[in-house]
Amino acid sequence: MARPLRLEYAGALYHVTSRGDGREAIFLADGDRRLFLEVLAGVWNRFHWTVHAYCLMTNHYHVLVETPDANLSKGMRQLNGVYTQRFNRATAARATCFKDATRRSWRKRRRTCWSWRDTSCSIRCGRGWCVRQSIG
Repeated sequence: MARPLRLEYAGALYHVTSRGDGREAIFLADGDRRLFLEVLAGVWNRFHWTVHAYCLMTNHYHVLVETPDANLSKGMRQLNGVYTQRFNRATAARATCFKDATRRSWRKRRRTCWSWRDTSCSIRCGRGWCVRQSIG
C-alpha cells in the first residue's frame, strides 16, 4: 500500500523531527551537531526557508521551519541525505542515520510562533543546542 500523499503549502510552518535508525545516536559529539547545523544552513539558503527554532537531542532532532515555497520534502531529503553522508564519512560508518521518513506536523500561524509545549522536545536539553529565534 502506498503512503499517503504529503501536502505542502507555500508559507506554511512545519514542526519536523527525525530519529536515528534503531533509536541510535545521530550526534556522537558536539562536532556532529555543528556539522548538522552547517548542513541545515545550506538547506535553508538553497530552499529559502526560515528556521524559527531547533533542538538537537542525542538520537533525534526537532526543527520548526517556515517554507515560502512548497518545498519541504525536497529540503528534508537534502538535509537528512547530506548529513548522513557527511556523518558516515566522518565516523567511517556505513549505515543510514535516520529511521524511515521524517515526521512532521503543520502548525497554524499564530502571534506567538511556537510554544515548546507543542512538542516533545524538552527545554532542558542542555549544552546550548536548543534555539528559539528566527534564523535564515
